[in-house]
Amino acid sequence: MAGKTKLKICLAAMQAEQIEAVHAIEKLSFSTPWPKISFFNELQNDLAFYLVALAGRAKKAAGYAGMWLILDEAHLTNLAVHPDYRRLGIGRTLMEEMIFRAAFLGAVRMTLEVRVSNRPAIALYESLGFRREGRRKGYYEDTGEDALIMWKEFL
Repeated sequence: MAGKTKLKICLAAMQAEQIEAVHAIEKLSFSTPWPKISFFNELQNDLAFYLVALAGRAKKAAGYAGMWLILDEAHLTNLAVHPDYRRLGIGRTLMEEMIFRAAFLGAVRMTLEVRVSNRPAIALYESLGFRREGRRKGYYEDTGEDALIMWKEFL
């Protein structure tokens, strides 16, 4: 895609009509993707907040992120960027906005799990101030891979 580095992105709260595109990104990004119904359920969940990154004039879904807000903690549930839009800063933009929104909504810390083999994601999270705080053995059922538990304090 020519001119990728000048791509305009806008972030918007996820709407039901975007779930098809979000689910397509989910399937391209994860070996065990969430079923489509899970995203519909999240839109009904009062504790959940989801964003979609929309690219260019066509407002094509380029990525998404979701979190749950429980008392003063935010838990990142999902973050994915379409393969055609990776390495353009969309993941970072989504994460920065999720951190901002979590703090705005009263969270003082944020947590997430990430595959131990997902070095690009771990590097992103660490660059945003997340620390490795633990490990969930065999967390990912598809491969039995461990998950790193990461936390960011003082949002």
